[in-house]
Amino acid sequence: MGIGTVLRSRKAFRPASRGEAALSGCYLRIGVLVLAAAIATSVPMRTPAQDTTQPSTPATQEETPTAPKGLRVRVEVVNVPVSVLNKRGLPVIDLTRDNFQVYEDGVLQNIKYFNRETQQPLRIGIVLDTSNSARRQLSFEKDAASEFLYNMLRGGSKNQAFLQTFDATSSIVQDFTPDADLLNEKIQELKSGGGKALYDAIYFACREKMMKAGRPEETRRVLLVISDGLDVQSQHTLDEAVSMARRAETMIYTISIAAYGYSNPGDKLLELLAHDTGGAPSFPLRYAPGADLGTGYLSHGQIGETSQNKGLGAETGAFSAERMVRIADSLESIGHELNEQYELGYTPTRTALDGTYRSIKVVVDRRGASLRCKPGYFAAAE
Repeated sequence: MGIGTVLRSRKAFRPASRGEAALSGCYLRIGVLVLAAAIATSVPMRTPAQDTTQPSTPATQEETPTAPKGLRVRVEVVNVPVSVLNKRGLPVIDLTRDNFQVYEDGVLQNIKYFNRETQQPLRIGIVLDTSNSARRQLSFEKDAASEFLYNMLRGGSKNQAFLQTFDATSSIVQDFTPDADLLNEKIQELKSGGGKALYDAIYFACREKMMKAGRPEETRRVLLVISDGLDVQSQHTLDEAVSMARRAETMIYTISIAAYGYSNPGDKLLELLAHDTGGAPSFPLRYAPGADLGTGYLSHGQIGETSQNKGLGAETGAFSAERMVRIADSLESIGHELNEQYELGYTPTRTALDGTYRSIKVVVDRRGASLRCKPGYFAAAE
C-alpha cells in the first residue's frame, strides 16, 4: 500500500472535531426526544373525519348484544305512562307487568321496562279561559288552579308548570317553573275580557311549550284546559289542535265550567279534546247541588227567574262554596291520577323512523278497571 493511500484512509476515518461532535450530539438528542414522544403517546395522527370515538348515548339507547365491540346501534324506546282506575274512579296501584299488554298498530309488543311509580317528571300546562263568557267562573278557576299547582309542585318534586290564558288570543303568563308561589301570584292577577279562541290556545300551547319541554320519553306532558269549551274565533280547527297535541305527545284533561242547570254545546268538544289525546273530561258543574232551600240554590228552569230564586242563587255563599269545591275536587282527582301512574316501556318491532303516526293500545286484565294513556306517537328522527 502506498503512503498516499494510507494517508487518504486515515483522513477518511479521522476523529471528529469538537464542533462537529457537538452538532452531532444535538441531532442525536432531538431524535431521541421525538422517538420518546411517539412511544409515550402511541396514538397515530388522524383527521377528525377518521375519528371513530363513539359519543356517550342517553339512557334510551341500548347496545345491541350482537353488534361488534365498540359499535353502538340506536334503538328507540317508547315510554307509555298509564293510569288505571277502578269503578269509583280511584287509582289501582297493585298491578304488575304481567297484568298489561301493549299493542302498536295492532301488533303485540314486548314490555321491557315496568315501574309501578313512574320516575318521569311532569310538564304541566294550565290553560285558563279568560274570555267574557267565562267571567263569572274566573274566580273559581283561579282558586282551584292555584290549589292544584301547590299539590303538584310540592317540595322535592321535579315537576314544572306553565300558565297560559286565552280569549281572542293566547298569552303565556308564566313560563315553565317549579315555583308554585310565583304561579299563584300570576294567577291571582288575571282578569277576564275579549273573545274566545280555544283551539288556537291548545295548538299554541302544544307547539310552543310542550314540543320544547324536553325529550318526550323523559317527561310526561299534560295540558289542563279549564273552559266552557266554546270557540268562536280560532284560526285552527279542532282536528288541527288534536293533531298538534298528539305530535307533542301531550294528554289533555279538560274541566268544563259551564253554569249549573244549563245545557252547554261546548261539553261535547271538551270530551273530544280529552278522549282523542288520551286524557279525560270533567264536568264538575253539570249537576246542580240541589233543588231545595237547604242547598241555597234552585236549579234553572224549576221555578223561573223569580226574586226568590235569585235570592237563593249565585249571590249566596252556599252556592259559591259548592261551585268552588266541585272544580277543586275535579283538579284534585286529576292530580291523584297523575301521581299514581304506571310506566311501561317497549322497543317497537317496527324500527323505521319514517315519520308515520303509530297508534298505541294498552290492555289491562283487571275486572272493572279502566285506563288512560297517550294514543300514539310519531316515529320521526330527531
